[in-house]
Amino acid sequence: MTGLTRQAAEFLAGLHPDAVPDICLDTAALGTTDCVAVMIAGSEEDASRLVRELISPASGPDTAPLIPSGVMLASADAALVNGVAAHALDYDDVGIDGHPSTVLVPAILAEGHALGISGARALAAYVAGYELWALLDSLEPGKLHDRGFHPTAVQGTVATAAACAVLHGLDADRAANTIAIGASLGAGLVANFGTMTKPLHAGRAAQSGILAARLAARGFTASPDVLEHRTGYLRAHSPSGTPDLDKRDHGLGRIWRMAQLGLNIKRYPLCYSTHRAIDAMLDLVEAHDLTPDEVREIRVGAGGPELLMLRNHAPRTGLEAKFSMEFAMASALVARRVGLAELSDGFVRRPDVIAAMRKVACTAVHDGIAGMPDSPPDTVEVELVTGEVLRHEPVQFAQGSWQNPLSRDGLRGKFLDCVTGHLADGRAERLFEQLVGLRRIDNLRDLDFATANLPHRH
Repeated sequence: MTGLTRQAAEFLAGLHPDAVPDICLDTAALGTTDCVAVMIAGSEEDASRLVRELISPASGPDTAPLIPSGVMLASADAALVNGVAAHALDYDDVGIDGHPSTVLVPAILAEGHALGISGARALAAYVAGYELWALLDSLEPGKLHDRGFHPTAVQGTVATAAACAVLHGLDADRAANTIAIGASLGAGLVANFGTMTKPLHAGRAAQSGILAARLAARGFTASPDVLEHRTGYLRAHSPSGTPDLDKRDHGLGRIWRMAQLGLNIKRYPLCYSTHRAIDAMLDLVEAHDLTPDEVREIRVGAGGPELLMLRNHAPRTGLEAKFSMEFAMASALVARRVGLAELSDGFVRRPDVIAAMRKVACTAVHDGIAGMPDSPPDTVEVELVTGEVLRHEPVQFAQGSWQNPLSRDGLRGKFLDCVTGHLADGRAERLFEQLVGLRRIDNLRDLDFATANLPHRH
């Protein structure tokens, strides 16, 4: 029986799009479409701009476009900047125990453009990265967030390296080295949530995946048992101290974890741990036509790990507000929506929003995390100044989740909302259709954002 690292490498080396179930390819296209939308929306955020200012344009075969400007950079640099943009608004999808698309898509689009690969192969690479990530997550009984690790940065780097190994068509030996190099490059701390460094985690993971594959392709070596060794990846990052290291066949290429776990598309540009409560609060506000003056207290019951991530109880900036349950509930009550417009510093600091945040009380009622299929539901109840208590039924699956998905029109609506003002008339619809139908694209260089400079706002 070969070890985990070797099994993963052999899976990557033998993967062909025809062997991947349609549901997985379609889900990868869903994640790609949504990620490009939020990438474009986040392309002019301060975090994206500051990283972009450090990078010089490039020319030649190993380049890829910034999205949506079309400026060409070295592919790893394009993945870095586009990855930061994709995560800058925290509006990207959620799956497994992190944000798969925000690391996989920037790397795959950048390196795939440089290599001139097909849309089908790009989707297969996405699935490969997702499958390895999901397997690694299943072997750890603890939660990386509890130890302070950002899974998107730590597991996402290994996953992105795996995806890039598929793009390069590496054999098993070089694919194993790619995985092992990536395993040493992933890093990111939960303590940096609510700052520009969180999206930097995503950009660096995307960049590192490309670096790992390019090094391995040139003969760079690394440990052949890096994942399972007692001083290796799983044990080093284990919050429980007891990762499952038993040798066995892990079923990569036969068991498709994506078909079960899928992706959760965000309806709100905040940490996903707020979404179930937002759904409930918006329902209560609409059903009872609530105004802030009528409300004495908003009580939220959520998971302990969720509340640990939602560390900002009195945010003063839009970035901080993304990780605040208090703000999420206040926005739902005051604005009757929780969208990009509400994530401004000015809105966060409004006196009526601050007053509403002070009415929110949060309690840990379970140990789950939104987006995980076995997570218990979150709860919301509102006590009115009259003493009446309004209770929403517990919410287990947020709108847009794998179990409660958006319609195609809903996905298109989010896409167009994200790219409005960034893309010329007609180009947004055309790009949406290209991405949804990515399997039919012969070469990633044929994608609209990859063939011409796109107008962007100043």
